Amino acid sequence: MIIRKRLAAGACALLAALALGVTPANAADGPSKDSPKVELVLDVSGSMRATDIDGQSRMVAAKEAFNEVIDSVPAGVRLGIRTLGANYAGEDKTLGCRDSQQLYRVGNVDKADAKASVAGLQPTGWTPIGLALRGADQDLGTDGGTRRIVLITDGEDSCGLPDPCDVARELAAKGTHLTIDTLGLASDDKTREQLSCIAEATGGTYTTVRHRKELSGRIKQLVKRADTPVETPKPVSGTEECRTAPEIGAGIWTDRETFSQHRVYKVKVKPGQELRFAASVGADRAVDRDYGVLVRAMGENGQELVRGSDAGSGRTDVMASGLRYPVAEDGNDKQPRTVCVEVSNSFSAPASVKRDPGLPVELAVDVVKGPDDPSDLAAFGLGRGWVLLLVLGLTGLLAGLLWGWLARWRIAVWREN
Repeated sequence: MIIRKRLAAGACALLAALALGVTPANAADGPSKDSPKVELVLDVSGSMRATDIDGQSRMVAAKEAFNEVIDSVPAGVRLGIRTLGANYAGEDKTLGCRDSQQLYRVGNVDKADAKASVAGLQPTGWTPIGLALRGADQDLGTDGGTRRIVLITDGEDSCGLPDPCDVARELAAKGTHLTIDTLGLASDDKTREQLSCIAEATGGTYTTVRHRKELSGRIKQLVKRADTPVETPKPVSGTEECRTAPEIGAGIWTDRETFSQHRVYKVKVKPGQELRFAASVGADRAVDRDYGVLVRAMGENGQELVRGSDAGSGRTDVMASGLRYPVAEDGNDKQPRTVCVEVSNSFSAPASVKRDPGLPVELAVDVVKGPDDPSDLAAFGLGRGWVLLLVLGLTGLLAGLLWGWLARWRIAVWREN
């Protein structure tokens, strides 16, 4: 009787557990609903037959790299795999440009199943990158967690529409915090430009890889990066002048600037603190050769306190500059000072290039304890015009007096001899 009661109790407990949706222990250890999600998008087009990666074909190198990545996926990451160009080998472009499918569903990784799904892939068809990116975005869903796509390809999109760069901007504009990283197995200019454009539109990275170890190492790094908490940038809209500028604090902020525009932001800095401000402007479209970024810290009256700038010529992905401004302690005055920071760019572009939306701007702001004895010139005003003029004037006067004394001494010695 006792045994029957225990069996009945055990059966009831099991039924209750099933009714409540209790899962086995190993499932509980898997990724949660809010864990990060990564989808690897692999090019399986015909050009992946090329044997230029450590004596192997690009396809073989990619499959070996995928096996290593699958073995090292962090426990807290949900991983999926999508292919493009893996099924249709014909010449019909319409059919070839629809050839993208999810190979392994995004979720907890069963290593044996994931490896088996990749093992049978053979270089086959076209390269519909834009279509595959849209599909990967849908695969990742929006049920929580960071979202990352890692695209591995050996060439540019062969379909034309949808344009991969336009798709990347479209996905970025949805505001679902999607990052696309791109890895190129070929280094020709067209491939590099397109993959760079895709990555930059979403704040991702572009990498050219020429060896299998580089490929597996980079993918592992990107998958692990998805598991690392990152601060989500906060949107802000700068204005044309300090009086109406928005106040921002420590953190990462994003804005947009049109070509050759400036934006102003306010930051409160207490005496004894130091403002550290960095701004980067992304060139997410074709721009002219010469460009620059200027960051200026100003008082509320418009007086310049200190500046930082950088400039370049030729192709660029991003241009950045920054500054540091310590506010010296002033007796009993503990009131925070308002520092207005102006971010300007001198990018330009041909008339055919879109102006709207503006170039992406990212601001990194930090306010830290200032140095006890500030050595920054800005701390005691050398960035302010009248102080700089005074220092230069005194230096010139002393140099003139010294030169005059030396000249008279030489003349006196010459006369005596």
